[in-house]
Amino acid sequence: MLVGGGVGIVSSTDYCFATKFASVKLSELAIGIGPFVVGPSVKRKIGISAFSSLTINATKWFDAEWAREKGLYIEVFDTTEEMDKEVGKLASILSSSNPEAMKELKKIIWKGTDDWNSLLIKRAEISGKLVLSNFSKNAIETFKNKK
Repeated sequence: MLVGGGVGIVSSTDYCFATKFASVKLSELAIGIGPFVVGPSVKRKIGISAFSSLTINATKWFDAEWAREKGLYIEVFDTTEEMDKEVGKLASILSSSNPEAMKELKKIIWKGTDDWNSLLIKRAEISGKLVLSNFSKNAIETFKNKK
């Protein structure tokens, strides 16, 4: 299961494998903040409609098949062993690929992200401000007390 920053990390990959157990959730809104820092990469990867679903329905777990359909995962496997086998196959193929071609391909894949250094700082400022609000402090305390 991936939540918050884990979804952000996965959305920052070019090609992601997962098992059927890798459900996703962006729960930030439930504690009074939003997925502002991970938002740009998640939105870029799965589109605005799926991103809206994840952010607005902040308490729902979306299953791995949903994440695959939206483009977050490329392939979903029943077991870790099956996934590891396919990871090995792809790694073998990529290791014999032309590094210059991969470099140029990555430029195309990541086009439009040149402003992210400043964007992510601005988004972190929003999160920092909101997490210090009374609403968020109370929501976090309620969450901690549920354990």
